[in-house]
Amino acid sequence: MTTRLKIDAVSLSYFSNDREVAVLDGYSLTLEAGETVCILGPSGCGKSSLLRAVAGFETIDAGAIYLNDTLLSSATQMVAPEHRRVGFMFQDYALFPHLNVAENIGFGLNKLSRQVREHQVQAMLALVNLEPYAKRFPHELSGGQQQRAALARALAPKPDILLLDEPFSNLDSDTRERLIIELRTILKQTGTTTLMVTHSHSEAVALGDRIERMG
Repeated sequence: MTTRLKIDAVSLSYFSNDREVAVLDGYSLTLEAGETVCILGPSGCGKSSLLRAVAGFETIDAGAIYLNDTLLSSATQMVAPEHRRVGFMFQDYALFPHLNVAENIGFGLNKLSRQVREHQVQAMLALVNLEPYAKRFPHELSGGQQQRAALARALAPKPDILLLDEPFSNLDSDTRERLIIELRTILKQTGTTTLMVTHSHSEAVALGDRIERMG
């Protein structure tokens, strides 16, 4: 197996009310290529902070984060988020309200030629079954459709790893159960290495190849 992501003894802290609060204390985790790992833990235990550190949105205090054996983060080194080949699907999906579905999906593909970009957008629309909704705007979509659009946007640049932050928390139970199955199918179909955080044991069991507990 090929190691895709290595989180090595990472520590991260914040200052709150003039007091340093440790969020991660020497946390370690390794993901193999194509593996889906779910981190299960209660709110406030540092799950989302870990994802943000992997994505490059947070600076770590100690330890190191490697992607494909390339150092992304340490106490003295920080690769910019846009240079990490990391896809991030936020809890609230963070779709651009002024862009339609196709434009949202193509947002991170500006370095590609127009023809290649359009082909990739169409491929992603087909992958998540949103072809009839390509010209619709986020407010015209259901919660499940918004989630699939956000997933397509995260996958479009073909990231080396996909990060999912509580991706089902805003959905009703019926939609959640259906989309968990759809998401697992898509991740296996594309061979995407995925790190998801959740507080739901059932979501972790249904989606993950492996479950890690935090907090």
